Amino acid sequence: MGELKKTSLYEEHIKLGAKLVEFGGWDMPVYYSSVISEHLNVREKAGIFDICHMGEFFIEGKDAFKLIQKIITNDLNKLEDGKAFYSSICLENGGVIDDLFVYRFNENKFMIVVNASNIEKDFKQFLDHKDGMDVDILDKTNEMAKIDLQGPKSEEILQKLTDFDLKNLKRFCFVEYDVNGVSAIISRTGYTGEDGFELYFDSGKAVDMWRKLLSVGDEFGLKPIGLGARDTLRIESCYSLYGHELSEEINPLEAGIGFVVKLDKEKFIGKEALLKIKNEGVKRKIVAFEMLERGIPREGYEVFKDGVKIGYVTSGTMSPTFKKGLGMAFVKIGDAILENEIHINIREKLYTAKIVKKPIYDFNGGQK
Repeated sequence: MGELKKTSLYEEHIKLGAKLVEFGGWDMPVYYSSVISEHLNVREKAGIFDICHMGEFFIEGKDAFKLIQKIITNDLNKLEDGKAFYSSICLENGGVIDDLFVYRFNENKFMIVVNASNIEKDFKQFLDHKDGMDVDILDKTNEMAKIDLQGPKSEEILQKLTDFDLKNLKRFCFVEYDVNGVSAIISRTGYTGEDGFELYFDSGKAVDMWRKLLSVGDEFGLKPIGLGARDTLRIESCYSLYGHELSEEINPLEAGIGFVVKLDKEKFIGKEALLKIKNEGVKRKIVAFEMLERGIPREGYEVFKDGVKIGYVTSGTMSPTFKKGLGMAFVKIGDAILENEIHINIREKLYTAKIVKKPIYDFNGGQK
């Protein structure tokens, strides 16, 4: 592996004493104090995240709508100007290349936000299917910073730095407006299960923005949050992570994100395969589970039912909110039944768990 990439905020993390780890080719903070304390801080107050490693593409031109509609599984006709939605892009066989967010400025201008580890292959997917369309595909990843502000106090904190009335910005909506004197995209989105915002702006302003947010947020208990708590927060909320619940070997229907697959729209990459899978029925399914015995489930642990292996854990943790082990697992469709007792193989011993309704932690935003 080559030298790890660093975000514009790398030196800030060093100053804050962060524990750094490799993530998707980047040197990123996994925690500053502890995963548990940071997790609870987001649930109870607010947290700030360096997400500058994510990829941002701008797709503009007369055929921008046409190109994106051809590639994503969701239906762009359902996305209004000033709004964002979640989607996936698939291979012809239905496997997931990536999950992503699409932001619509107007019919001729969109922003696509993709996972850090998939930037190159995602960009290639758009380029490869341009097919002479009148469209510009711009990778702005290195020019843009992305800072997330999440938690029940996030609106009060961010309001200190912008004249835009954030109460008018509903969930999954965005606006272009100044934050701390910097032109930014303010998006009421996030991946924690809490109300919050994602800020996109010039990467050269990242350090000033980070410091200013921490300064004005101090009275509200704002803390920097690493990837460790970001992971436990999204697991409690049963949000997918690429490489765990989604991959080129896993299709969106079995992964539990069938809501982003609109099989009634015009042809898109993977539609025929996904239609066939839906008609024949999926053979396995992502379920949420919680431990009934003390034990911490981890990715890759085998799942059993009546002594027979039925699947494996895709994501697992000791929940700081619920103070018990929980996670998500791929299991055979016949065993994917609510309240079904299953067993997780933890260090060669079977521990009892049960399948529960998703999400385990309900969205706590108050914005609809």
